[in-house]
Amino acid sequence: MNLQESGEMYLETIYVLGKTGKPVRSIDICEEMGYSKPSVSRAVGLLKNGGYIHVDAGGYITLTAAGLEIAAKIYERHTLITEFLVAIGVSRETALDDACKIEHDISDESFEAIKAFANRTK
Repeated sequence: MNLQESGEMYLETIYVLGKTGKPVRSIDICEEMGYSKPSVSRAVGLLKNGGYIHVDAGGYITLTAAGLEIAAKIYERHTLITEFLVAIGVSRETALDDACKIEHDISDESFEAIKAFANRTK
């Protein structure tokens, strides 16, 4: 299944929510993303059918290995691009918004070059 930007956003949200150590439920995703319950329910179903998440009998959501790989990649892109933009003078608010857009479209080659550059300038 080829994941679209919205699917990546859901996986990243599940990943970030999971980093708190608390179990993740659909309602948590609704609250975090500001989406309706039906929208989140549909997305959760698609991600489950695609093999990106597991939903247990209690409704708790965990990432599969495939889901974790994508979520971690998007999260790394988001955080590094945000920090890179802030470092070159972009306001944090704008950097967060722009990173959210860039993280889904940037090529692996360009991202790795930005990452290498950012690591050299630390």
